[in-house]
This record gives sequence, C-alpha cells and structure tokens, in this order.
Amino acid sequence: MDTVNIDDLRRVARRRLPKSVYEYVAGAAYQELTLSRNRADLDALAIHGTTMRDVSILSTRTSVMGEAAAIPLVLGPVGMAGLTWPNGEILVARAAEAFGVRFCLSTFSIASIEDVAAATTRPFWSQLYMMKQASVNENLIRRADEAGCPVLVMTLDVHVHSQRWRDTRNGLTSPIRVTAAGIGDVALHLPWLVHMLGSRRRTFATKQAEHPAARNVLELAAWVNANLSASIDVDTIRWVRSLWPRKLVLKGILTVEDARRAVDLGADAIIVSNHGGRQLDSAPSTISVLPAIAVAVGSEVEVLFDGGIMTGFDIVKALGQGAHGCLSGRAWTWGLAAGGGGGVTRALTLVRQELLDCMALSGVTDIADLPAGLVTRQHQP
Repeated sequence: MDTVNIDDLRRVARRRLPKSVYEYVAGAAYQELTLSRNRADLDALAIHGTTMRDVSILSTRTSVMGEAAAIPLVLGPVGMAGLTWPNGEILVARAAEAFGVRFCLSTFSIASIEDVAAATTRPFWSQLYMMKQASVNENLIRRADEAGCPVLVMTLDVHVHSQRWRDTRNGLTSPIRVTAAGIGDVALHLPWLVHMLGSRRRTFATKQAEHPAARNVLELAAWVNANLSASIDVDTIRWVRSLWPRKLVLKGILTVEDARRAVDLGADAIIVSNHGGRQLDSAPSTISVLPAIAVAVGSEVEVLFDGGIMTGFDIVKALGQGAHGCLSGRAWTWGLAAGGGGGVTRALTLVRQELLDCMALSGVTDIADLPAGLVTRQHQP
C-alpha cells in the first residue's frame, strides 16, 4: 500500500467507501468546532529537541494500565467500524494483538464481543454505553467479564446522541432515511457493497443479543437511540464499579472536578476525551485541558489521552503534557477502511516510525522517560 501517513490512508478510504460511511467516520457534531480545536491545539504545541545525545538505540515500549505495549497507544472504541470492512472489529483486534497494543471494542460493534473473543488469543478491552434498562447493562458487563476483558471503559458523555449534520444529510438518522442520492452513491462503490454483502455481520451484533426482537438493523438502531440512558451520575458509576471485578476506566473527562470525582469513585484510570468532537460542540480541546487534569490526579490513577492522535508526534505531545498513554479511533479506522487488517497494521507501523523519528530528532531515547519541558505551548505572535 503506497501510503506514507494516516492521511494517505484516509484518502484511500474515501475513494473506497460510500459517502455516508466515509463521512460517518470523518465527521463530528454540529459545526465540528471541537473536532477542529483538537487538531489545531495539538499542532500549536512545540517539541523542544536537544542535540549532542546518542540516539542510536531507542525504545517505544511502555505499559498502559499495567499491560506491556509496543507503543503507548490503545486502539480506541469506534462504533460500526465493521461497516468499513467486513468483520472489521475482528481484523482490528488481531492486528492489535500481533503488533503488541490493546484494542477496545465498541458497544456498537458490528462483530459481537463473543466473536471477537473467539477470534483472538490476547484479551481486549470492552466499552460500555449505559442503557435505560439495568438488566441490559448487567448483561453487557457480564459478557465483557466472560470474554475475559481486563478493562471496562465506561463512556460518560453520551447521554443523548448529538446531531451530526453530515450524517443527517446522508440519511444516517434514526430511523435511517433512504434517499435516491444515497442509493446512487452506494451503486458507485460496488466493490465495497459486494464485499459487505459477503459478510454475515451487518448489524450491531453485541446489542442485537440485548434486543432480539429487532428484525433488522433499522429497528435495532431505533431501539438503541431510544434507550440510551440520560441518567448517568455518580450512583450509576458506583453501581458499575460494584459489578465490574477488574479495572474500570472512565472516558469523557474534561474538567479537574470530574477527574477528582473519578478518583473518589474508584476508577483505575481516566480518559481525557471529548468523544473526538462527536458530542458536545464548542467543548475545549482535550490537549488544552490535559495538563491541569494530570496535575490534579497525580499518580492516583493513570491518565489516558484521546482526541486527534494521527501521528507519532501527536503521541509525544500528549505524553509531554501529562498523559500516560493515548487512544486513537479515526487513525486505525482509516487503515481498516483502506486495507482491512493489513491496513490497520500499516497505520500502526506508520505511527510507530513517526514516534521513533520524533524521539531521535528530539534527543529522547526512551518513550517512558520524557524529559520535563520537552513539550510546551507555542506562543502566538
């Protein structure tokens, strides 16, 4: 695959995918201001390289949540990733396993958690979206436990679905709106269509088990949209903590107050995240709030960063601002959409090489030991 960075993979994916699927991955909420801020504020950080150091031997290896990692990156949860490539979540999980990083399976995956567990040998993380029915939430937690997931990632910032204007225009609403333009666009991407029709996985398989009465993906999507819980509070988190026997991560932290509250509620880690700009528009960028949050919790919990990671340089910037590790969703999804499991491996390989380059050029030999002051905010003229 003739690609030199993640954006090249995105371009390949754009040619291969129908517009509605491509823009589902690329887009964000409302005016997409938060999405833009995530990128702009990462770009505004400066890396202060030092010379006169032997950088002939470099190490990108570290640990995330007590687990060895080839690079400080977790492949974050992405809903409906399996619509970009047949059996997508299984291919991603296998690629992550072979590369030596963790993968977090979305609650809204196309492949079921049981299918992903059966297809892999290394445990993966599981995400939890809270639904209105306690029995559904209990089942999702139980299934993650039975799948051997060492980490449960509880997402806190989806009380309701935001409006994503690209999706609305493309008919990806609840219920899904079929348009002549959409049908025509799919017809122009026959290789994708034929590929998908050859797969038996074309619905939210993990959720299907919780609502077997749904006769098709349209009915299931409507049920999910109507049953997201808008009542996530500290008692909800305590309840999940009481049920989950292993490490619990709270995702969607943007303030020092919420970070401290997460520590008090027994979280093992927090993810500083604004959902990739897909929920609250006009939220602050995650990199802008990361330093204060990292200082506020210290070493009491691990602080993971999510929001715009597309290069190895971005990883260095996040770690230099206080993160223990990073998550990325769109980066690996572009790899998957461009080339299946091989595309995911290509994405990881590109990011690792960028990470090595950044380390060498800035005089860093061990990613787990960044010097203080390596990354600072660039002063604007």
